Amino acid sequence: MPVVRVRQHVNPLSQKYQQPIQPPDWSQVFTHPARPLHLDIGCGRGVFLLKMAQIEPDWNFLGLEIREPLVEQALKWRDEEALGNLHYLFCNASNSLEPLLRSLPPSSLQRVSIQFPDPWFKKRHQKRRVVQPSMVRTLANHMPSGSVVFLQSDVEAVAAEMCDRFQEHPAFQRQSAEWLPDNPLPVATERESSTLARREPVFRALFIRGAEEE
Repeated sequence: MPVVRVRQHVNPLSQKYQQPIQPPDWSQVFTHPARPLHLDIGCGRGVFLLKMAQIEPDWNFLGLEIREPLVEQALKWRDEEALGNLHYLFCNASNSLEPLLRSLPPSSLQRVSIQFPDPWFKKRHQKRRVVQPSMVRTLANHMPSGSVVFLQSDVEAVAAEMCDRFQEHPAFQRQSAEWLPDNPLPVATERESSTLARREPVFRALFIRGAEEE
């Protein structure tokens, strides 16, 4: 696959990315829009979802990415494979997630993954990290009971912060107090594969959306 050259980090708080996306017509996006949906937030080049869509044809897959050239390339690969269960959107998940999820078929969002997000190491930049309390609240509002959230990073502090955000919300229950030794999904991201090839650790956690509050 050809490499699209783009900036590695994009500031989601810059003015350029403050306009929320207009949700698409899902019947024009997916062949079967009511099927269970896997949402990958920060999908990068989209190779993970491309492979997932091929091996799980009864699921729909949606990738959100803030770097537009990567989305354009991913959509070309999707079209080359003629996958009617895969779509990518250029957007800022921080302000576009709510309108997108509100527009989905009811209870379709069954799985969310957030994998190797930009770490934004400097303390003054950490407000740019994708997993914020507002995102967790939005996911809780639109994910049905029994749906899952999978988190992973090669930076332990980032993984721990993501877990803290989800554990702070009563709707989500972490499935293990320890980091998961293996990826529960059948496909590894490119970043995960390269990290493991260097014999470096990956920090993973799985959360389940609990029953609806009375």
